[in-house]
Amino acid sequence: MTDASANPLLMPSPLPYQLPDYAHIRPAHYLPAFELAFEEHLQEISAITRVRSVPTFENTMVPLESSGRLLGDVARAFYTVASSDATAEIQQIEETLAPLMAAHEDAIQLDGALYARISMLHDRLDELSLDAEQRYLVQRWHREMTHAGAALDDAAKKHLTELNTQLSTLTTAFDKNLLGDTNELAVVFDDASELEGLSDGELSAAAQAAADRGLEGKHLVTLVLPTGHPYLASLTDRAARERIMTASRSRASRGNENDNRATLLQIVRLRAERAALLGYDSHAAYVTADETAGTPEAVHDLLRRLAAPAARNASREQAALEASAGTAVTAADWAFSTEKVRQAEYAIDTAALRPWFEAERVLRDGVFFAATKLYGITFTERDDLRAHHADARVFEVHNEDGSPQGLYILDLYTRDTKRGGAWMNSIVDQSALRGTKAVVVNNLNVSKPASGPTLLSLDEVNTLFHEFGHALHGLFATVSFPHFAGTEVFRDFVEFPSQVNEMWMLWPEVLDNYARHIETGEPLPAEIVEKLHASEAFNQGFETSEYLAAAWLDQAWHSLDQQQASEDLDVAGFEASALADIGLDNPAVPTRYSSTYFQHVFSGGYSAAYYSYIWSEVLDADTVEWFKEHGGLTRANGDRFRSLLLGVGGSKDPLEAYRDFRGRDADIAPLLKRRGLDG
Repeated sequence: MTDASANPLLMPSPLPYQLPDYAHIRPAHYLPAFELAFEEHLQEISAITRVRSVPTFENTMVPLESSGRLLGDVARAFYTVASSDATAEIQQIEETLAPLMAAHEDAIQLDGALYARISMLHDRLDELSLDAEQRYLVQRWHREMTHAGAALDDAAKKHLTELNTQLSTLTTAFDKNLLGDTNELAVVFDDASELEGLSDGELSAAAQAAADRGLEGKHLVTLVLPTGHPYLASLTDRAARERIMTASRSRASRGNENDNRATLLQIVRLRAERAALLGYDSHAAYVTADETAGTPEAVHDLLRRLAAPAARNASREQAALEASAGTAVTAADWAFSTEKVRQAEYAIDTAALRPWFEAERVLRDGVFFAATKLYGITFTERDDLRAHHADARVFEVHNEDGSPQGLYILDLYTRDTKRGGAWMNSIVDQSALRGTKAVVVNNLNVSKPASGPTLLSLDEVNTLFHEFGHALHGLFATVSFPHFAGTEVFRDFVEFPSQVNEMWMLWPEVLDNYARHIETGEPLPAEIVEKLHASEAFNQGFETSEYLAAAWLDQAWHSLDQQQASEDLDVAGFEASALADIGLDNPAVPTRYSSTYFQHVFSGGYSAAYYSYIWSEVLDADTVEWFKEHGGLTRANGDRFRSLLLGVGGSKDPLEAYRDFRGRDADIAPLLKRRGLDG
């Protein structure tokens, strides 16, 4: 083991807000730090369970919430790197760590003595003088440990631990396979003429990506996580579009060493087996039992209710596209044809809008500006602080009164070692008990031009606002216990704050402040803004269908019982059958993620929960209506949203928090109207 005194992960960070000292952390430091942290955490739990006196909140819950601090610090520091800069060395560490981490989590969650103490507290809740957060902490720990299997007998616990260990290894392998095949399938173009339609910045990024791989004079288009690639809307060469779409859809299903089919089938089998062991009919039943949805039937009802009108709208859109194009429209053509029709009907060329969306201005004069207007917070870049990668930028966040709130880190650009998509994660959790403030990271995958400014697409601007909503959730939590920090809420609620934050992207005061032409400084013309609003429901049949198809695919895999999951399943056949079952099998409207590259559910935290986006959007759309009714971008509105929703983190039932804010349960009507499903 590495000398602890020489391992920066095992010493208090000398940096503000306890930001890990990444400048001195080396890959060799991680595993020794984890080993020591595992041991320390187990000793802390043992000290709690050895207490012979009657369990109290002070002798059980307080030390429980204080325990595992070193492990949490090391894990958050490592997994930030593992997701955004997964070199071969980091990947090997993650593979080694996966079963160790699963075993350790089981050792805590399944600890019979700890569960007994918490159960005694839970049984006596009404006799204890606890405040609301303390009471909810007991309830959540008891519920989560029960849900994890703490009430099982020893033989069942042993089998459960074996299943969890296997699953941790398989999900890590899925992620590694996907990253490897995504890099291998990046599409090489010999001549820039094949990429006609891309902007100078996009061509520069493609040329630089090729040069980085030793392909001087060529252009390389790297793949994004979803099925559709943003370049498909601009490329005039149909063959180029087909090459990109074919590469995207074949990821991790080509029969090579990165093929994920056998891996995902084994994941499905083991999850179904684990669910049965825990007393549930399926993995979906197990997952939803501890979400706001409650049951997979509730999820299925919502998805089916939305799927039929979405599919009808997509079919109408397809007919209009084909009439305009004078030919059949394939999945590779859809985005390009859509832009042509959008230009014809609304006179909007979204690709031509990039000069108004320079990344730095979007960040400072858009995302940060809206947050200042709503919440009074300000952002100061800290060039003296180094984050997990050289491209990542660190900003200190202060409240209006000058008090420090935490650190915000933005890692904007794509790279071969970074997983696809966009996400937020926490490096340091806020907790009054531990005296910590939040350090949060936003990761995106924007192509980095070889030189000059970074110009964002409309979708990338939306993604930045979305992910910043997660960041605010993490930054604003004001809780005592780390168990409730920031985004530690039910999975089908966590997307709600981020979706709400998207509304400010086109809010007049915000848009006018950031959408300025890179060369002239002129604002985005008013007529274009009007057309953007007028076209908000345009192409919603496609967008809703491709999302719902993925959400249904997730439910189909994870609604299998143990017997069904153990059958000899063909991945492509199962997927086709599932999509036909819900009527979302239009070849021109492919699922947002096919099974072999569905990272959210086979290696991320969204298994049987990808429905969460649309489930949360019911709350989001209803909240947008509230903001509009109450004056929009005001401090009073921001303070209410911050105090009653963002600030509570996970310290109370999320639907109760929503009722505190809205005064009632959410109404689905605004969502149906937004997506054009109310007709």
